[in-house]
Amino acid sequence: MRSLACALAIGGLDPGGGAGIVADLRAFAAARAFGCAVVAVSTVQSTAGLVRARAVPAREVVAQAEEVIIHQRVRAIKIGALGDRANVSAVGRLLSRHPEIPAVVDTPMLATRGRRRLLAVDAISALRRDLLPYATLATLNLAEVEAVLGVAVRTVDDARDAARALMRFGARAVLVKGGHMAGTLAVDVLAVDRALIELRARRLSLPPMHGTGCTLASLVAGRLAYGSHSTPAQARRRGRPGVDAIVAAVRWAKRAHHRALTRVANIGEGSQVIAF
Repeated sequence: MRSLACALAIGGLDPGGGAGIVADLRAFAAARAFGCAVVAVSTVQSTAGLVRARAVPAREVVAQAEEVIIHQRVRAIKIGALGDRANVSAVGRLLSRHPEIPAVVDTPMLATRGRRRLLAVDAISALRRDLLPYATLATLNLAEVEAVLGVAVRTVDDARDAARALMRFGARAVLVKGGHMAGTLAVDVLAVDRALIELRARRLSLPPMHGTGCTLASLVAGRLAYGSHSTPAQARRRGRPGVDAIVAAVRWAKRAHHRALTRVANIGEGSQVIAF
């Protein structure tokens, strides 16, 4: 009988399947991890946009997650949309109780289409205080960096400064995603320990997309989970991944993500999606 590592997503349920925990599960499978999911935000949305979002009560979110963690081989957790301050703080406490499980914290705040929020404005301070300190890796796009730090990021130098500043909240590593910057190359900046690493990829000409941030963060989490079980010795030795493992997982995820973006799928009106 095979022994599989699980990756657990905690985030929003997108009924259209393009983003949120449904996209997370596809990414986990692409990384060869067994996907599990906790609903923290219930939404009414499709590729045409977000209509409504409702945070699930924090007690229920934690109960869902703890049940899976207790009984299954969870080797990485990916955090997505949490909705409100109570959920942010509760999930931070959950991660503090399980420091042996690496956590990739994505920070979706606004949907790509539609004006409804996936994270309340008053929850941003809780994100800084209660969640980022427990992140093995935090991933932020430029708008999210501005919301958290209050500074605009327009250049790679700005992204480097932002990555350093975000590390002060306690995350083990930070990835500032530069997909919305100008230039022929898309440049992400990874801060880990005292190093700053620039990850460059040819900028693609893409139609409006949905769920790309969810997918990248989940590819990293899935790879960390899979890597924890790649040999019998690693399967027996639990613990937080080292710097080399984090960097390797991010590099692998970036390559897989870029390949997937070259063959996006049209599944209906509005945005297109990543389909592995």
